[in-house]
Amino acid sequence: MGSAPGHLGVVGAGTMGAGIAQLGCLAGMETWLHDPIDDALATGAERVSTALSKGVERGRWSEDEARAASERLHATTSVEDLAAAELVIEAAPERLDLKRDLFARVSQVCAADAVLATNTSSIPVVALASAVERPERVLGMHFFNPAPLMRLVEVIATAETDERSLSMARAAGEAMGKRVILAKDGPGFLVNRCGRPFGAEALRLLQERVASHEQIDRICRLGGGFRMGPFELMDLVGVDVGFEVAKSFHAQSFGEPRWKPSPIQAQMTAAGRHGRKAGRGYYSYAEDPYRPEDPEPLTLGGGDGRVVAIDGHGPLARELRDLAARAGFDAREPTAVDAGEPDLLIDASAPAPVSDLPAGDLGLGADGPPLVVACADRSLAARGAPTACGFNLVPPIEAARLVELTRLPTSAERTCELAEQFFAALGLRSEWVEDAPGLVLGRIVCQLVNEAAFAIGEGVGSAEDVDAGVTLGLNHPRGPVAWGDAIGLEPVLATIDGLWEERREERYRAAPLLRRAVATQTALA
Repeated sequence: MGSAPGHLGVVGAGTMGAGIAQLGCLAGMETWLHDPIDDALATGAERVSTALSKGVERGRWSEDEARAASERLHATTSVEDLAAAELVIEAAPERLDLKRDLFARVSQVCAADAVLATNTSSIPVVALASAVERPERVLGMHFFNPAPLMRLVEVIATAETDERSLSMARAAGEAMGKRVILAKDGPGFLVNRCGRPFGAEALRLLQERVASHEQIDRICRLGGGFRMGPFELMDLVGVDVGFEVAKSFHAQSFGEPRWKPSPIQAQMTAAGRHGRKAGRGYYSYAEDPYRPEDPEPLTLGGGDGRVVAIDGHGPLARELRDLAARAGFDAREPTAVDAGEPDLLIDASAPAPVSDLPAGDLGLGADGPPLVVACADRSLAARGAPTACGFNLVPPIEAARLVELTRLPTSAERTCELAEQFFAALGLRSEWVEDAPGLVLGRIVCQLVNEAAFAIGEGVGSAEDVDAGVTLGLNHPRGPVAWGDAIGLEPVLATIDGLWEERREERYRAAPLLRRAVATQTALA
């Protein structure tokens, strides 16, 4: 592995550029912060100085360390002052023409072997590399905002980037205290690409009216452990910004159906509902808080020894039987239950068997107990149990605080009531949504796993880097590969195939790597 550069150049003194410069001078690099605009440069340098002082107050580094870092920072309006830099990181606004011009100028000033990096999150790195001689020294170093606090940097290699440049970029990132992941150049690189279904599938769920945006966000928070739901996140980033990113993904991929922008994004943008910065997006920010606080968890317990038959052999069924037993139910498999004995039958088969039959055909009598079936890999309507109630939980369910329920016009009212009562005893609040394979959370999470399988299979990044990138860069509770391990790749594939069967859209085709992993019983790698 190479060593970190002794001299760093940062082009652009905005929030991101100043943050990168702060990291550089704290890491012991002589750092030149460049911006051609005097006021912008002064503001950026002051931002670094203020951050160094606050770090001392918070005990993040000593006063001597802050003083030494401050002495290593050099602010300049002249690009020629970057001549000694071994690594230059460009953090200018996201405009291709501007960035290409900067790369051409910097490459003429710096040494022929100086490594040139861009902090772009959306522009193909190869489009900037073509602006300089020796494009093998050009790569991406995608820092996440705010750069001093986020623990990740994504190093992006084009087809021409050489090992020396990659080694220096990795060493620089690690000297700055970052977890460095490696990605191949392409739409969204690795992290933003693998996180894309979080918002994209939520928009499709809203378009299909499976649930409202408030419900989708609540399900993701309480059911999946996400810090905020997809629509809260879209409002925070900017609905208009997200729309432009979606259009960029679609254009760069020449129309990949998984990345097709949503008409809802276009309508919201046209209406000026751009999110928090506009005072209104999916939520209104005229008052604080913009949504109610999430409720406290329900208390586990109340089974009182009642017999519940839980069918299935995958992670969902096993975890559900364990949780039911802890809640005081007499939880058994259907084969251990006599006809007429159970108060409730939970069919947690995921994937559901082909010969999917109602309770009366499971040896529990013609009438059978009330039936609640998992809608993981297919909709309730497709399960062939017209009086049943549907549910879905995404393993691991230990930390879940909410269960999704669904019903048909023919579902028995008493069964729906018993389903609510059963899951409440398990400490889970109920959220009623419309019928669909995977309901809400299962559909979003399985699409996250599927996109990761596409990316890993295409060599965009490793399974380890996918999970590190999504958890550290996007603050997801776990990475897509970890989700796949928790749910089981077979149920994930069954959900994707179930969406394809019921929707017949190319956005729901399974990644070849996912299908192969299930067939060979191997991991996503």
